[in-house]
Amino acid sequence: MTTLRRLTVLVLVVFAGFPLYWMLVTALSGDRELFRKPPRAVPDPGQAGNLGEAVSGGVPLDRWLLNSTVIAAGTTVLSLAMAVLAAYAISRFRFRGRGLAGLAMFVTQMLPEALLVVPLYTLFLGFGLLNSLTGLVLANTAFAMPVAVWIIKGAMDAVPHELEEAARVDGCPKYAILGQVVLPLVAPSVAAAGIITFFTAWNEYLFAVKFLTDESKWPASVGLASFIGEFVTPLNLVMSAALVFSVPAVAFFLLVQRRIVGGLTAGAVKG
Repeated sequence: MTTLRRLTVLVLVVFAGFPLYWMLVTALSGDRELFRKPPRAVPDPGQAGNLGEAVSGGVPLDRWLLNSTVIAAGTTVLSLAMAVLAAYAISRFRFRGRGLAGLAMFVTQMLPEALLVVPLYTLFLGFGLLNSLTGLVLANTAFAMPVAVWIIKGAMDAVPHELEEAARVDGCPKYAILGQVVLPLVAPSVAAAGIITFFTAWNEYLFAVKFLTDESKWPASVGLASFIGEFVTPLNLVMSAALVFSVPAVAFFLLVQRRIVGGLTAGAVKG
């Protein structure tokens, strides 16, 4: 049984990692090798200059990556801050319109982003948020925050009320109960919501390509799309830039994944 599990994990790892490996192979291939048959299956170290050309080849890739980082970080922080408070309110308090608030969050996930481009464009035009990273942060938060709310709410529902009652008896303020009692217990769910929120904003394309007219404010996703030409597309350079674009996202996932595991095991140790 152990051998079968290891074999299954190995197959899943290969299946999940093959796209990244093939991206690396394409990035480290010459122009002639891109279309040869059979295709090259091993990266060519002699083509490592493709990575350098993608980074410093006349396009502001570093600036685009910085813009993507600002959008993703801003969306993640704002979404989680609002989601924690909203999830706690829906989970712990009984108030008029509680069910309607939950339904409204579900409705936001039923509407495709493309359907809201024109209304958002008009709204952002009135508030002066066009061609601004702040506008993209707000737009992505509107779509990512409801998902985070329901993920965190589900975890808060499982936290016993007796813990909060004991904290109140000890004189703990309301916000301290949330921050010091409830939040540490749902930290794995907050981390999971953070991953989903981060990747939603990191892969931002539709709103960015419509709302941003200044090339220096493009996120990396829009910048990568600009590599595609009408007649010629340098696939090796595109994959080189895409490889650089994927590294921060993979690093963030690995970092937060450790937090999830740490949060799951922290409650198993008796202090």
